[in-house]
Amino acid sequence: MSPSYGFAKAKINGAPVLKSKPLGHETQYHLHVPLDVAGAAWDVAINVGTNDSDDLLQYKLVFDFHHAVIQTLAAAAAGRNQLTDQNALPALDFMRSDLLSGTGRWRLSDPMDGSMEAEPVASMNRLLRQAAQNGWDVYVFGRFYAEGDGIHDTHMNQGSTGKQFAHRKGDDRNDHNDIWQDGAVLFATSADRWAGYFAAFEHQLVPTDALGNPTADSKPIE
Repeated sequence: MSPSYGFAKAKINGAPVLKSKPLGHETQYHLHVPLDVAGAAWDVAINVGTNDSDDLLQYKLVFDFHHAVIQTLAAAAAGRNQLTDQNALPALDFMRSDLLSGTGRWRLSDPMDGSMEAEPVASMNRLLRQAAQNGWDVYVFGRFYAEGDGIHDTHMNQGSTGKQFAHRKGDDRNDHNDIWQDGAVLFATSADRWAGYFAAFEHQLVPTDALGNPTADSKPIE
């Protein structure tokens, strides 16, 4: 069974909190944000970087996001929107759609040290606080928590290297590599203006095969 994937259309109802999570030889950092998802309290863990200077986060923070998918999202019901096993927008795939066309280059995150001043933590903290203050609709894409209400893996979810990340045919339990399951955070800042946050790690390679694994000729995103 594939990991449960989709997006929540929600309101932010609290301040972001930076938390760390040891993962092997590195520590990854997330901004945890409380969401009001159709009246239910959810948590979202937004990836903002790592202390591993050999596998930094790559990100795009776009304040003039334009794409036809906006119309579909704006018309979606508030709350949990399930997209597991869908192979077309509004499910997200950075490699198999034109979602990121015109969004500029990827930037490297600062090596994380647990401070709120490093990028993209500082910029995302400001944007999330603005969303809470102004009551913007926020669209968080990723994998739903297996236990409790929330979303994580808000980054590209394909192209990870290493045997432990391999998606094997007939076995969908692995939650690292898959197609049409990329994560992101989108903000409706006004009726006709949107912002977006997109992320991937340096060790994630493209292109990917039909299972989301790197191909023999895969290379870093840029």
